[in-house]
Amino acid sequence: MDFSIHERIRAGDPDAFRQLFQEHSRAVLAHAVRVTGDRAGAEDVMAVVFLEAWRLREKLRDEWATPRPWLMGITVNVLRNRARAARRHTAALSRMPIPEPDPDFADELVGRLADHEQLLAAKAALEKLRRGEREVFSLCVWAGLTYPEAAKALGIPVGTVRSRLSRARTRLRALAEKELRRMPRTLPEPLRAAGQIQGGRMVPARSDKEWNR
Repeated sequence: MDFSIHERIRAGDPDAFRQLFQEHSRAVLAHAVRVTGDRAGAEDVMAVVFLEAWRLREKLRDEWATPRPWLMGITVNVLRNRARAARRHTAALSRMPIPEPDPDFADELVGRLADHEQLLAAKAALEKLRRGEREVFSLCVWAGLTYPEAAKALGIPVGTVRSRLSRARTRLRALAEKELRRMPRTLPEPLRAAGQIQGGRMVPARSDKEWNR
């Protein structure tokens, strides 16, 4: 994307903003899916991200060769706000009377849960990292941002990105293995999908470049 497009986005040109969405929406969605583990919720996050991008369009600077770090910074903030809202909602529900139990439909959900086994394990492990480590890991490893791009997205020094990512990788290995061991062993083997276990081996998760093919 050249600088003339940046200028058109800042000026509120609908065609330029449509191009921004077409080029980067899948990367934003992929990142949100990985962080939330919820496709429907991730689509809501993506919608909010581009609404915020429109509202904050004048902050897109020409010094950024690509608007991707800027969009990912907005995505991080939207995810933070979503997590805070979820915590407030959970706290409010905890103060309400306990409802009558619903029928147990666990057997009907086994197949769907199996399809998401690996993603849920990764999400559970990520949630046990410090927020700063979790955000750096998801941006650099899952979203494919460089260290300088992640630093711009988060507003922190590049050295901090490097140190947080190193700590995150070290802790995440042990946490992910622990989460997988804790998962039910009665689930059927999941269908072949990105990042899932097949026949005793791990199928690598796709990068954002593969999402965009």
